[in-house]
Amino acid sequence: MPELATGTLIDGRYKVVSRLGAGGMADVFLAEDQQLGRKVALKVLYHRFAEDPGFVERFRREAQAAAGLQHPNVVSVYDRGAYDDTFYIAMEYLSGRSLKQLIRREAPIDQLRAIDIAIQILKAARFAHRHGVIHRDLKPHNVIIDETDHAKVTDFGIARAGASDMTETGSIMGTAQYLSPEQAQGHAVSASSDLYSIGVVLYEMLTGRVPFDAESAVTIALKHVSEAPTPPRVLNPNISPELEQVVLWTLNKDPADRPADADQLITALTRVRELIVSESRGQRTSSMAALGVIPVDGGGAVPQPPAPVAPWDGADDGTGWEEEPYERRRRWWPWLVALLVVLLVGGGVAAYLLTRPAKKVVPPVTGQLLNNARTELQNDGFSVAVINAPSSQTAGVVIGQDPSANVKVNKGSTVTLTVSTGPGNATVPPVQGLALADAKRAIRRAGLRVGRVVPASSSSVPDGDVIKADPADGTTLQVGKSVALFVSSGKPTAPVPPVVGDSESTAEQTLRHAGFTVTTTAQTSSTVTPGNVISQTPSANTSAIAGSNVALVIAKAPTTANVPDVKGDTAAAARSTLTGAGFKVVKQTKTVTKAKNDGIVVSQSPGSGATVKKGSTVTIVVGHYVAPPPPTTSTTTPSTTTPSTTTPTTTS
Repeated sequence: MPELATGTLIDGRYKVVSRLGAGGMADVFLAEDQQLGRKVALKVLYHRFAEDPGFVERFRREAQAAAGLQHPNVVSVYDRGAYDDTFYIAMEYLSGRSLKQLIRREAPIDQLRAIDIAIQILKAARFAHRHGVIHRDLKPHNVIIDETDHAKVTDFGIARAGASDMTETGSIMGTAQYLSPEQAQGHAVSASSDLYSIGVVLYEMLTGRVPFDAESAVTIALKHVSEAPTPPRVLNPNISPELEQVVLWTLNKDPADRPADADQLITALTRVRELIVSESRGQRTSSMAALGVIPVDGGGAVPQPPAPVAPWDGADDGTGWEEEPYERRRRWWPWLVALLVVLLVGGGVAAYLLTRPAKKVVPPVTGQLLNNARTELQNDGFSVAVINAPSSQTAGVVIGQDPSANVKVNKGSTVTLTVSTGPGNATVPPVQGLALADAKRAIRRAGLRVGRVVPASSSSVPDGDVIKADPADGTTLQVGKSVALFVSSGKPTAPVPPVVGDSESTAEQTLRHAGFTVTTTAQTSSTVTPGNVISQTPSANTSAIAGSNVALVIAKAPTTANVPDVKGDTAAAARSTLTGAGFKVVKQTKTVTKAKNDGIVVSQSPGSGATVKKGSTVTIVVGHYVAPPPPTTSTTTPSTTTPSTTTPTTTS
C-alpha cells in the first residue's frame, strides 16, 4: 500500500494524522475518528497479505478476539472494516512507549517496579484466559507503558480463541526469544504458554537480557526446549532470591511444573513483593515454601557465565508501537521441525537416552555460611567452586549459587557459590551537570543508593541539572550507602529594595548592597527634589535574579531663561527670537490706527527680562492697521445749546 498521506479519510470516518510505526503485517497510523471526535490507532493490513485468506483470517480474528476483551490492562478495539482493497482495525490510541523501549533505556529495572508491571500483564492475561483467549505472542513489544507505569497489552494478532483451526498442533507462531518450549516444538499451546512468555518478560526487565538468545531463531528455539536459563541473580545480584525462584518457576520446560494459572503467579509475585518491602524495613521472614513455588527444571544443562550484554544503539521509532516482522517470526519453524525429526530418528539420540548420567537436585544453600553450604553440597556428591563478591550481606554468607536451588543437573557437577565479602566499597561517580534521572542512574550503577534530593539555586547550572553530590564525587563509600543530590532550581533571586524618593547615591548603595547592578537616567521634574529617584524598574519588593540590573530615573531641575524684549519687532522677527531662546510663541492681533504699527509687536507677556522656565509660552500682540473713515461736512442751524464734552481716543 502506498504511504497514506496526512488527511486521508479511511472508510469515510478515520482521518489520518500521522504514521506511528510498522509491523510484520500492517502499518499503524494515528487517526481522528470524525464521528466520535477521538484519536485512534489505525492498523492497516499490507496489500500483499490482504490477498491471502489465511492472513485476512488472522487479522479478522485479532479484531474479534480483542474487541471482546474490555479490561483496564488490555488495549481496546473499537472497529474494523475494509478500505482500498485491504482491511483495518481501529483501536485505542496510547501515547506511551512500549515496554521494550523502557527495557532498552532503563534495564535492569527496579525489582518492585518490575513486579508491578508483570502483575498488570498477568491481569490482562488472566482476563483473556477466562474468556477462552490465549495471546501466544506476549512480549515487551506488545505492552504499552504510560508515564505512570500503567501497562496495557496489545496485538492479539495470533491469539487463539476457542477451537480456531489456526491453532492446531504443528503451527508455530510467535517471537523466538519469548516462545514457550511447547510452541518451539509446534505443540498445542495453553494458558501456561502465556505464563512462560511473561516469565521471559519479567526476566528481561530484571536483567536487561532475555534468557535465551542467538543469531538464529532455530538455535533460540532449541535452547528453550533443552537448556536451563542463567539464574537472574548471576546477571543482577540485587534481585531477591525469592523473586529469582518465581521467575525460574515460570520457565520450567514442562507446563505442569509452572504456575497453575495467572492467579497463582500473581499471588506468588504479590507475596515476594511483600517480602522485599519487609526486608527493606528490617522485618524479613521469608520462606519459598510459603510461595508455593516449583523451581525450574534444569533439563541437564549447567548454565555458563553470561555473555556481555551488547549496548543498545539507540535505534527506536519513538512511537510505542512495535511488532516483530511476521516473516522473521515464521520462516524458521519448518527448519526447526526438520531438525527435530532428524534428531529424534538418529541413533545418537537413542544412545544418549540410554547412557546419559544420573540427575540430582541441587540443594538450596543461599543464605548459609560458606562452610555449611560446601559441606551440604559435597555430601550430596557435588563439587564446589567459590566466587567472592561484595554485597550488603554479612561476610562469609552465600549470596548466590549456580546452578540454582532445586535444579536437576548431572551428578558430580560443580556448583559455583557466590560468597559475600561484606558491603565492600564503591566510589561516588561524577554527576555534576547531569540531568537528575541520569545522575540517579549513575549512583545506582555504582552500587550506591540515592538519598535526599535537595533543590538549590545556581547561577551556572541549568534548572533541573545536578549541582553536586554529597559526599562529593570520588569519595569512597560502603556499597549501599546513600548519596544526596543537590539539583539546580535556576538562578537565585532576591527582593528588590524600595528606593523611590531616595537620593541617587543612597539608592545606588542600597541596591548594590542587595546584589544588584544600577543604571540611571535623568528626567526633568517640578515635583521631585532634583537628585532624588522618581521611579525604579523592577518595582520595589518584587523578585529579580540576583546580579541583574535595576534602572533608576533621577529627577533634575527644570532650566530657566530671561524673556527677550521683542516689542517693536515684526511678528516674524519676534517669533524667531523667542523660539531661538527656547520659548513657545502665541500670537494675538490688535487693531491700531497708526499705519507704522501694522505687523509690529505692540506688547508681550511675560514682559521682557522676566525669568521663566524654558519651554514656557510667550504671548505677543501684533498690531493690525485699519484706516479711519473720512470726516463728513454738514450744515447746521445756529441755536443756543449747551456745549458738550469730548473724550479723546487713545490709539497706538
